[in-house]
Amino acid sequence: MWNQDKDVLGTYTSHDSQNAWALISGIGSWKKIKPGNSDGVTNTFVALCAAKANGRKVDVYVADDEIERVILK
Repeated sequence: MWNQDKDVLGTYTSHDSQNAWALISGIGSWKKIKPGNSDGVTNTFVALCAAKANGRKVDVYVADDEIERVILK
């Protein structure tokens, strides 16, 4: 499900492979970025960090309680 015009409240990652998370306004708890492709996880995490750092909105697609896609606005 797409969640549009949201603020990124926080981001988190660790040294573990493909372990990246984001806290998005109006979506509830922390959501993991869907693992499966390391470049995809990195690119999604970078977009979410850019939104947080620059006060920009995002559209976030969440499926099975994981972030699958992000559009940086």
